Order: sequence, then structure tokens, then C-alpha cells
Amino acid sequence: MINVLPAAPALATPVVSPLFDQHGRPLEYLRLAVTDRCNLRCFYCMPAEGIQYLPKHELLSYEEMLRLTGLLATLGVRKVRLTGGEPFVRRDLVPFMERLADLPGIEDLSLTTNGVLTAPHVPALVRLGVRAVNLSLDTLDRARFAGITRRDELPRVLDTFYALLDAGIRVKINAVVMDGQNIDDLVPLADLSRTLPVDVRFIEEMPFNGGSHAAGPASLPWHHVRIRQHLEQHFGELTPVATPAGATASDYAIAGHAGRVGIIAAYSRTFCGTCNRLRLTAEGGLKTCLYDQGGLDTRALLRGGNTDAEITAALAAAFRFRAANGFEAERQRPLHQLSFESMATIGG
Repeated sequence: MINVLPAAPALATPVVSPLFDQHGRPLEYLRLAVTDRCNLRCFYCMPAEGIQYLPKHELLSYEEMLRLTGLLATLGVRKVRLTGGEPFVRRDLVPFMERLADLPGIEDLSLTTNGVLTAPHVPALVRLGVRAVNLSLDTLDRARFAGITRRDELPRVLDTFYALLDAGIRVKINAVVMDGQNIDDLVPLADLSRTLPVDVRFIEEMPFNGGSHAAGPASLPWHHVRIRQHLEQHFGELTPVATPAGATASDYAIAGHAGRVGIIAAYSRTFCGTCNRLRLTAEGGLKTCLYDQGGLDTRALLRGGNTDAEITAALAAAFRFRAANGFEAERQRPLHQLSFESMATIGG
């Protein structure tokens, strides 16, 4: 039986103008990791044995997440994307999403999922007004999927994919491009956009693998230019499509296709100049850049008896020291942290 959560606490009316960092970028998009746990073991994210998951008491509770998100909404956050790990691994996610959607100021609720557990929840997502879901899918080949994720779950992921499309929810496929692993899958994945209204985005591999293998320029060769050239060899010239400020993907139209393809230069970091994202890890670490070491410990603030005004002031102060881009954030990390954490601990 699902435990019904109490109503969200009343919060101050959100401000009209968004908060800006010291580089003039609005901070209006929160990626909220609800768990560090995942039911897949993708080799580019973690070792085969997994990572050391946090004890439950070290994770933010739903109540704490609601309080933080509500305070961030008063500072101008308008969009929340739930991430993990895998969000649906955490119990009572849908009741939490119901309360999250009711917070004053939150206008857009979405999520990123690997799709293994998602299909039964699609009707609830429709009811909640979720308009977009990012679906992690690196290959359409079942054997390669099992090799990459170390789990044979492709049929369930595809069930989710088609259930989302049938429900009218916009689907963006996120595929990490890995040399020697799934290059043969780029064209079949992109071809999904031929008849389906889906965005297929190819992501440069990043070093957030939890130490499962070495990651550096020599081992991450598939940059955005090379990905585009590979696609154009099959589909012909890709036509750039305008994207809003803050978008991470460079989007392209393919002649005769119902959907689009995109390339996310997550390792090259070419989109930092308009980045409007914040991240809260499952244990409450605030990351103002994917590549930073994390600064503000919001869990300590929440559990230390601080008032809403004190927490809001601490959040606002953290935003004034945001790195200009991912390269600067990486340079600021201590040397012992240059072996990057798993993406599951960050909130993808």
C-alpha cells in the first residue's frame, strides 16, 4: 500500500524575476536526484559491482526535497527534472511528484529514466502533467544493451518508450556515444526519428564512471563534430534547428523525418555560456556545475535547525561563486577528486 504523504508546507510567493549567477545566467532549472541507486550497471557509469550506496538516513527525505525545491522556487527555479540513479527505484515516487507539481512557482515537471520500471507509471505521469521524459537508451541491439548495462532489460525499456509515445508524452532518447561499443547503433537510433516524433540525442561520453575505467581525452574520442559527420555520412546534411538559451543539445532536422536528432557536447562543454541548471544530489549536495566538486551541503542546513530565510540566503550566496564553465569547475576540484564520481551519485 502506498503511504499518502501530507500536504506540502506553505511557502513564500515566488519572485517574478529569476536569480542570476555572477556571469549573468539565469538559474531556473533544477535537476533533483531522488536516489543514488540504480537497477542497471552501465559500464560508463559505474563498476560491475556497483558503487557504495548511501544509507537511507543520509539521503534527503521527500519532505526535505520539497522544502528545498520550494525555497529554490522563490528564487526563480521554474523547471524541475527528477533524476537518480533511477528515480523509480525509490518508493512512493509518484505521491512525491504530486506534491512537487503543486509547489508554487514550479511550472514544468519532467524526469530522466532508464525505462526499466517506468511503463506502469505512464498514466500517472500523464495525470501529473509531465510533458517530457528523457529516456536513457544507448542501443537497440539486445545483446549490446546487456553488455553495456550488464542487465538484459531492453524489452522493458522499449515497452516504456512506446507507452510514453502512445500517451502523448514527448520523448527524448539519450544515448552515450562510446568508441568500440555502440558506434554501429548511432544510425539505427537516429532512424527512430524517421517516423516517430522523438528527439534522439547523442551524448559525448563523460568521465563520471565511478572509477570503472580510465577516462581522458585519449579514451573519449567521439566529440560532437565526429558524431555529426558520422550521421551525415548516412542521412546527408543535418540542418541546424534553433534551440532556446540554456539548451544542452545542438538540434538538427533530417529531411523527411518526423523527429529530430541532437548532439550534446557534454565533454567538450560548448554550451556552458547559457547554462541555467542547478543540481541537488540525493544526499543534498548543491552542484552549480556538473563538473564541480559540490559546494553547499543543504542537508546540514536542513537538519541543523536553520530557518527558510537562512537557507535561502545560503543558496543565493552559493550562486555568486559559480564557475564560468565546466573546464574552470574541473580545475577547481582538488587533485584527489579528479577521479570522477559515478553519474548515479550526481543526478544525470
